[in-house]
Amino acid sequence: MSDNFDFAATPHIHFGVGKRNDLLGIIQGYGSKVLLITGGKSFDDSDLCQQLWTDLIDIFEVKRERVTTEPSPHMIDAWVQEYFDFAPDVVLAIGGGSAVDAAKAVAALLPSGDSVMLYLEGVGEGKTFNQPTTPLIAVPTTAGTGGETSKNAVLSVIGIDGFKKSFRDESLVAKHIILDPELTLTCSPQTTAACGMDAFTQLLESYVSIKASLMTDALAWSALEKVVIALPAAYENGDDILARGDMLYASSISGLTLANAGLGSVHGLASPLGAFFPIPHGVVCGSLLFEATKTNIEAMLARDVYNPALAKYAKVGRLFAPEVGMDDEDARKMLLGMLEIWQQHMQMPKLSEFGVAKDHVDHIIANISSGSYATNPIKLTYDELRALLLARI
Repeated sequence: MSDNFDFAATPHIHFGVGKRNDLLGIIQGYGSKVLLITGGKSFDDSDLCQQLWTDLIDIFEVKRERVTTEPSPHMIDAWVQEYFDFAPDVVLAIGGGSAVDAAKAVAALLPSGDSVMLYLEGVGEGKTFNQPTTPLIAVPTTAGTGGETSKNAVLSVIGIDGFKKSFRDESLVAKHIILDPELTLTCSPQTTAACGMDAFTQLLESYVSIKASLMTDALAWSALEKVVIALPAAYENGDDILARGDMLYASSISGLTLANAGLGSVHGLASPLGAFFPIPHGVVCGSLLFEATKTNIEAMLARDVYNPALAKYAKVGRLFAPEVGMDDEDARKMLLGMLEIWQQHMQMPKLSEFGVAKDHVDHIIANISSGSYATNPIKLTYDELRALLLARI
């Protein structure tokens, strides 16, 4: 008999080259007024996105906002108030993770006009969200956060006393998601690397999570098989449409697996790092993943040798060299070796490049995200977390 598990409902996903052409018909099923939320530059720099813009304004009444920084509670509240009377039939997100997160929060709050601070975890009033929402359509143009398939909108206030917290509810999930790999072709190698490392981190952490299930394992594995080949290929050749498609699939799957299985120490630390310092989330993941994985493995070998995550790490290691027969120890070494190579080859910067110093470590650890860290396969000691961070400063 299989282990018990719950799995949240998934949206309607439209995947494939050219699927962006389904967008107009989907919107027409909801109405004529659209609030479009995009990134700061990527939408305007993409010929394909500009064609979408032309088509949208020809058919619909469209208002547009741009997310140029990490979305903040102030930003969300301002837009909810500005477009409350407009009452769009659809909120449409076309962009990266920040645009999608902002759109999720705005879509949820527009019908009521509520402030997001009523519901934001940890720093808000802690009220349960139970309101009608505006239908959301998400069209990601990067392959990283998988935010389009998850139920949480991550909002930030950046600064040494800042925060990075989630507004979370099942009703925030998009009604339709369009995954068209052609829309990711304009991503730079740096963006491709950071986003790709974010997706891989989410998949690996959810795969070894203490809350992993048969279903999340199956989904995570299908995506991990893609990433080990597709991420280096997309980084080296941005025009590789097959690699771009595989990464977009993997990213979206990572949103499902993290929402249902949880994450681990990388994302636990990424929350305060991203709040206190101007570090892009994917860069944090790319910078920490090797050290965090090594720390987890060493901790389990030292005091929890029967932890099932050890075998899972080995299984992922074999993906990098499936033709080579390896025992679990060698397979874990393969995984660590490849993660270190990726970190170096894709030029993942050290945390110090963003102002993180040794005397910040205690403050970071004290504010580790308990939600993300709670599902790490083993509880790390303070000294282990400290060594992990110091290795990347």
